Amino acid sequence: MSPNNFATDFDGFSGEMPEADIQIITSGGRRILAHSTVLAAASSVLESILVRPQKRRSSEKTIRILGVPCDAVSVFVQFLSSFKCSEEQMEKHGIHLLALSHVYLVPQLKQICTKGLAEQLTIKNAVDVLQLARLCDAPDLYLKCLKFISTNFKKVEKTEGWKFLQDHDSLLELEILQFMDEADSRKKRARRHRREQNLYLQLSEAMDCIEHICTEGCTSVGPCHEEPCTKKLPCSKFKTCQGVQLLIRHFATCKRRVNGGCLRCKRMWQLLRLHSSICDKLDECRVPLCRQFKVKVQQKEDDALWESLVRKVVSARTIYSLSLPKRKREEEPKMNLDYHRARSLSTTRCQ
Repeated sequence: MSPNNFATDFDGFSGEMPEADIQIITSGGRRILAHSTVLAAASSVLESILVRPQKRRSSEKTIRILGVPCDAVSVFVQFLSSFKCSEEQMEKHGIHLLALSHVYLVPQLKQICTKGLAEQLTIKNAVDVLQLARLCDAPDLYLKCLKFISTNFKKVEKTEGWKFLQDHDSLLELEILQFMDEADSRKKRARRHRREQNLYLQLSEAMDCIEHICTEGCTSVGPCHEEPCTKKLPCSKFKTCQGVQLLIRHFATCKRRVNGGCLRCKRMWQLLRLHSSICDKLDECRVPLCRQFKVKVQQKEDDALWESLVRKVVSARTIYSLSLPKRKREEEPKMNLDYHRARSLSTTRCQ
C-alpha cells in the first residue's frame, strides 16, 4: 500500500482513527503518540523497526528518534500521517526535516525539503545547507547551493560556516573552488562564443549587402555601369550596408592596393572571396570577381581555416534566418530607415 493511498483511505474512513499504539521518544525525553500502521506505510525504515523483534521490559512499543529537536520530530510524525507541511514549519525545521526524510526514506518529504531549503538560502546558512545536501544525497539542492555560494562568494567567505569548512572539510572547500573556476571558464567561453557568432553574423550581413549593392544598388553605390538609385530608401541593414559601400568606394580608387599595402583593400578582397565561397548563382552573379575566385578555388584547394570560416558564416546566416518571424523573412530586405539620411551620401559607381 502506498503512503498516498493509505492517507486517502483514512480520509474516507467513516469511523474514528484507532488509538495510538506506539510512542516516539525524542532527545528531550518527550513522548509522541503515533499509529504503527501509519508509520509503516509511510517509511520502509520505520516498518523494519516495527517488525523487528525487540527485547522490552514493558509491553509499551517505542521508537527513539534522537539528535534533532523535539518540535522537528513532532512535525515529522505529523507529516507521515497527513503528507502536509506548512511554510512556517519548513522555515523553522527544514534542515532537520531533510535529515529525517533521508534517514527514514520518506521521498515525498525530501522533495518538499529540497525545494523549500533552496528558496531559503542565505549568506549565513548556505555552507551548512550545502554540507547537509551532500550528506543527504540531494543533488538538486547541492547544485543550487554551489551556484549561490559562487555568486555571493565574497560575502560567504566571511561567515563562520565558511571558516569552519576551511578548518574541517578541505575537500569540500576544494570542490567549491573548482566549481567556481569552472563556472568562470564557462562564462568566458560563452562570451567568446557570442562574440564569434556576432562576427559571423556581421560577415553574413556583409555578404547580403555586397550582393544587394552590386545587383540593385543602394544609397551611394550602384551596380556596375549604372548610377545608384537616389530615390530609394536605405535597406534594413543600413549600418552594415553603409560600411560596405564606403569600402567599395575606397577599393575603387585606392592606389596602394596594387602592391598589397592597404589593409582596407585586403579586407575587401577577403569579403569578395568569402562571397564567392558562399555564392551559388554561378554565371548569374553580378558581384565582381565572383567567378574568378571560384575558378581559382577549383584549381587550388582552400586551406582548412578558410573552409571553417565559410561553414561558420553559412551556419550563422541559416540560424539568423530561422530565428526571424515568417513575415519578416519574406519581407527581408525591407527599407525602413530615414530617406533624408540616404540623400546626404555622395554617389559613385561600383567598379
